[in-house]
Amino acid sequence: MSLIADLSSLESHLWEAANILRGPVDAADFKTYIFPLLFFKRISDVYDEEFQVALDESGGDRDYAAFAENHRFLIPEGCHWRDVRAHTENVGQALQRALREIEKANQRTLYGIFGDAQWTNKERLSDALLCDLIDHFSRLPLPNRAVDADILGQAYEYLIKKFADATNKKAGEFYTPRSVVRLLVNILDPQPGETIYDPAAGTAGMLLGAVQHVQEAGGDVKLLWGKLFGQERNLTTSSIARINLFLHGIEDFQIVRGDTLRQPAFFDGDRLATFDCVIANPPFSLERWGEEIWANDPYGRNFAVLPPSSSGDYAWVQHMLRSMAPGRGRMAVVLPHGALFRMGAEGKIRRKILEMDLLEAVIGLGPNLFYGTGLAAAILVFRARKQSTRAGQVLFIDGSALYRKGRNQNTLEPEHAEQMLALYREYRDAPGAARVATLAEIERNDWNLNIQRYVEPSVEHDSLTIDEAAQRLRESVEAAFATEERLLTLIRLNGLLGEDYL
Repeated sequence: MSLIADLSSLESHLWEAANILRGPVDAADFKTYIFPLLFFKRISDVYDEEFQVALDESGGDRDYAAFAENHRFLIPEGCHWRDVRAHTENVGQALQRALREIEKANQRTLYGIFGDAQWTNKERLSDALLCDLIDHFSRLPLPNRAVDADILGQAYEYLIKKFADATNKKAGEFYTPRSVVRLLVNILDPQPGETIYDPAAGTAGMLLGAVQHVQEAGGDVKLLWGKLFGQERNLTTSSIARINLFLHGIEDFQIVRGDTLRQPAFFDGDRLATFDCVIANPPFSLERWGEEIWANDPYGRNFAVLPPSSSGDYAWVQHMLRSMAPGRGRMAVVLPHGALFRMGAEGKIRRKILEMDLLEAVIGLGPNLFYGTGLAAAILVFRARKQSTRAGQVLFIDGSALYRKGRNQNTLEPEHAEQMLALYREYRDAPGAARVATLAEIERNDWNLNIQRYVEPSVEHDSLTIDEAAQRLRESVEAAFATEERLLTLIRLNGLLGEDYL
């Protein structure tokens, strides 16, 4: 069977698992149940595979085969997939116990990873339904020899997107379209061994995009182990992110559940930790984001002025700027277009950041590319230290027309992303598409970053000589007289006007 067929078969099987839940469980909650079960089945099958390898090595010594050193994750006695499958009554209770015991046995790596699904709620998950779901997953062999981590990871991401499509309005909380992720990652161009941080990690799409970028460039992705960091407020989403990275074969990372703006998770002594690449698609214009704490922020993130309580866009920006490594850090963030030109406190923050000469580029995207909002968005690119040829300048790129229109949502196609990436790398004027503006010009525009102020749309028209224009005018006049003559003739024939008038 070909690689594509294997992936397609796996995707279909996973989506059918979601269909088993349809009815008793709302589509928005599918991910709460499906992802933990998939991971439970995977680690159980891999445990069996590792056990057999150790058994063969030791000549059949089962005690040796059970040693922790022989396993990526420990599965306590009675907590294996087959143990849960053996139950036909109180299945949810057996499942919940197994998942919690596995978390306890692997506290450093798996604590809390299975989320907070209410497995024992029989009104929602009857014994019969859970048995059907477990039997469905049981038909899917998931050891390493049967399913490569890359294939399983791709199928997992397929399922994340399917859940996003099914719950469009809520999906923006956890999913960024992969074409947008790829554009941001390509702009930052992470290298092997660099640290990468996403303060609004969602399902870890940005971090995975960085790993895949390094891999496609021929770099050693293992040099990123221990260098991937993310924080996510939502419990279920943070669990999905960790499972996502594990299923892609990434063994060492940190995804912390928590509120980044109120309680950042990563420190270097008593200061915020800094990273080579900082990348995020934070929630747009978040209200009640933590301004009460930022009034006296102990981490120096409020270095301009306090963002308005009605929008946390520039709280994210200031947090991310403080998280860039001095001298070498770079950052890409997705913001709503309003953040480019809203005045008041946000205007003052823009001015401060521009005067620090940290902003390198503003890239406008098309409308309705993101789940849960039809608004157009923009990518802002920052560097702790710009190239000398880019100092005192900002590149504006108008990509608002670069998308494929869809029925419910538009799509940024790979060729569109490549066009914008090429414009960014060239960093020069391109009529109707891009323009490099000086900080002095931006200051004259009152620090407004609205792209249309700097990039004029190209207007295609014929260029005529004076003689050609005069000839066209004569032809138009002659045509008008001829039309008038025909009209008067028709009126005369119909007897609507007298001969004297005509």
